[in-house]
Amino acid sequence: MKECCGLFGIYGDPEAVQKTYFGLHSLQHRGQESAGIASSNTELIQCHKGMGMVRRVFRAGSGILERLSNPIAIGHVRYSTAGASKAINSQPLLAEYSRGQVAVAHNGNLINATLLRDEYQAHGSIFNSTSDTEVIVHLLAKPTHLNRADSLAHVLNHLQGAYCLLFLFADRIEAARDPYGIRPLCIGQTGKGHYVIASESCAFDGVGAKFIREVEPGEIVTLDERGFSSRFFAEPGPAGRITPAHCIFEHIYFAKQNSHIFGENVHEFRKKLGRQLAVEHPADADVVIPVPDSGTSAAIGYAEQSKIPFDMGLVRSHYIGRTFISPDQKLRELEVKLKLAIVEEVVGGKRIVVVDDSIVRGTTTRGKIRTLRQAGAKEIHMRVSCPPLRYPCYYGVDFPTKEELLANNRNLKQIKEFLEVDTVGYMSLDGLLHCATLPADHYCTACWTGKYKIPVDTAVSKFGMERYQMRMFEQEDT
Repeated sequence: MKECCGLFGIYGDPEAVQKTYFGLHSLQHRGQESAGIASSNTELIQCHKGMGMVRRVFRAGSGILERLSNPIAIGHVRYSTAGASKAINSQPLLAEYSRGQVAVAHNGNLINATLLRDEYQAHGSIFNSTSDTEVIVHLLAKPTHLNRADSLAHVLNHLQGAYCLLFLFADRIEAARDPYGIRPLCIGQTGKGHYVIASESCAFDGVGAKFIREVEPGEIVTLDERGFSSRFFAEPGPAGRITPAHCIFEHIYFAKQNSHIFGENVHEFRKKLGRQLAVEHPADADVVIPVPDSGTSAAIGYAEQSKIPFDMGLVRSHYIGRTFISPDQKLRELEVKLKLAIVEEVVGGKRIVVVDDSIVRGTTTRGKIRTLRQAGAKEIHMRVSCPPLRYPCYYGVDFPTKEELLANNRNLKQIKEFLEVDTVGYMSLDGLLHCATLPADHYCTACWTGKYKIPVDTAVSKFGMERYQMRMFEQEDT
């Protein structure tokens, strides 16, 4: 399972670019393939982006940040969920149209991007990338859209799927969140009164900003010389027509523990999951250990509820990214050993409860279990703080295909045998939703139930645009 993307923007701060750099560092867990910053002096937008993590793209001593120095900036860290991991797909996307320059940064997936791209290419539009985000630029530039009283709101109503967006125009930042509020987007303010937008509130800590609130589903927030203003392009939920569909996996896995999203702190939510998991699936064991880092909070909760001591039996190397996954099984097992070291004194001769946030294919988890056996674990009881994953996500998470998911065609006995554990216990869906602050119908649970809040007529794949391009080339050749 792969991350979403991370967004950061700030208006009116002389150190906007430097703070965007630090903000992206705080959001690095959301994307490690590429990074970029676009900035404006109110007249001209500049942009620098590249492949790799933030510190590599904006390496010390390169002078890049100094050249970008302007009082308005947006930034992006990417994990590709639509379009291949290529430099041409890195963001922010910078374009020029009849109204001037615009830079766009996107977190999410547009499920109607291929249909829109087909329509615009048929009318002569030329696309430079295979990212779904580029469709938005062409929508902005369409003359009939420009004539609307609120052209941006009109454009956003053409989009279907999950999206949090930052638009950098020469004189302002516009931030928007889809009507279902699938991905998080937060508003903060620095001590000097400058407004900040970020995917998660954890990005505010490093730049001296305080969390104010979340951008509402269907809301557009404008940061300009007048300060802060807001309007809705769709009926706001829950009071309006659309009930939110927040991705609860943000709470389970993606978001950082110190973030405040969907109305509550991530760490506290995960501890509640752990406590509920201990109620649903108790174990007779000597020690509770987490799979770090996203399983740590749930393991603390499990230990608190079960009264079994908590300890760190697995130690993670932070020099290997969260997306360090190879297609070859032997390489995966080697990478598990590199990424997670065993503390033999903690697990040797012990009956252990291993708490993880989720299990996707299962091959990586099985590798961890085998390593724990080799270290002398007497019994291994696997506990998972979410239900079994059975369906792919089309809203900005790069899940494997349905057929690749471990729980898709296996029952619990078969999963236990595959993982080579003594027992396995998954959180129930009711138990998961019971831990959440908001009503149960305010969350998307499609990866467990197969019930998609936004209908997906055609399955969306990560490399759909590449395949689409190849078909177009083949048709031209014919």
